[in-house]
Amino acid sequence: MTKSVTATSVCLALMLTACTKEPIAEPNTSDPNNNAAQTQTLRIAAAANLSDVLPKIIAGYKKDKNMPAQKIDVTYASSGKLYAQIASGAPYDIFLAANQDFPAKLVKEKLNNELTANGKWPQPFNYTQGQLALYSVSQSLEGFDPATLNELLTARSDTKITIANPKLAPYGESAKSYLQTQNLYDTLTEQKRIIQAENIGQAFQYAHTGSVDYGFVAQSQLTAIKAAPDQFYTLAPASYPAILQDGIVIRDTAAATDFSNYLRSPAGQQYFVDAGYLAID
Repeated sequence: MTKSVTATSVCLALMLTACTKEPIAEPNTSDPNNNAAQTQTLRIAAAANLSDVLPKIIAGYKKDKNMPAQKIDVTYASSGKLYAQIASGAPYDIFLAANQDFPAKLVKEKLNNELTANGKWPQPFNYTQGQLALYSVSQSLEGFDPATLNELLTARSDTKITIANPKLAPYGESAKSYLQTQNLYDTLTEQKRIIQAENIGQAFQYAHTGSVDYGFVAQSQLTAIKAAPDQFYTLAPASYPAILQDGIVIRDTAAATDFSNYLRSPAGQQYFVDAGYLAID
């Protein structure tokens, strides 16, 4: 009888121990500094004009945050093409557009159907302002005066000018608007002297390789290659629609939120200024 009671007591003790044993803690992936969180790849859809500055920002972000293991993949394309991909379900975490229209359109047509993890609708944020410049590797722009643009672009009947596709690329839209204010766009279009590029990256390549005489490109592209002063002219920001660039967090993860905050921080903004953009407040 005593042995039976003793055995029962031991079993009961073992059961109680098993029930009161503390569960194993799961890794906290909501903290971007956590090693487990850093193994999750952050996927960014970025406008083509960011191809020079964004790699530097990413490197600075990893260094400043002490997160060398954070995996970040970036896809560069025109804002319109990236918008179409996201609207079709492409698995990006952040969308960094070259204007404000595409993120706003994305919210209106798609993301307002989904709450973030914080119970809020995702909203666009302004992260930089681009600058438009006229660029040429074959024609000197030293001492260029915007008042003589008409004469410059029409001096020869075979002069070719490239701009990014205005329907897809905000830099192209601003370039078109600038030419319209100079009463040049319709004439150059009728004469088939405007070579339309798919995005600002392609527009830069056309001008940089001398395939065209002049190109309306991003100032950041010229800063990146350290273009000679006589090869470009930076247009006054007030002379064309402001190229305010917005982003939006599509998947509300800790890494996406943390990186988007870094873009707008003083450290992130300094990278943009050094790269030829205008800082935002």
